[in-house]
Amino acid sequence: MVHRLMVSYGQPTDPAAFDQHYRNVHAGLGKAIPGVLRFTIGHGAPLAPGQPAPYLVAELDFESAEAMAEAMASPAGAAAGSDVGTFATGGATMVSFDVEEVSPAG
Repeated sequence: MVHRLMVSYGQPTDPAAFDQHYRNVHAGLGKAIPGVLRFTIGHGAPLAPGQPAPYLVAELDFESAEAMAEAMASPAGAAAGSDVGTFATGGATMVSFDVEEVSPAG
């Protein structure tokens, strides 16, 4: 079963600076974390008018919760975690969970 770390970033004070730092610095730090099976990002858009949405969501998949804990405790994981405070002016919320596949009805 895959274990996922999801990071939701709030609206930054300077979106262009956020995007530049994320793509040119932070993404590289994330890719260097050992044991990452998959790393995806996307800008959020609300489905309902006036509903808040994260500015950016990042998802990192690991083999297990234990593998994620080891990876985040590594020097590369610590560097990525420390970097968040340098660019995420809108804050960041991190959650992790075991991914359970739910097939569509059919």
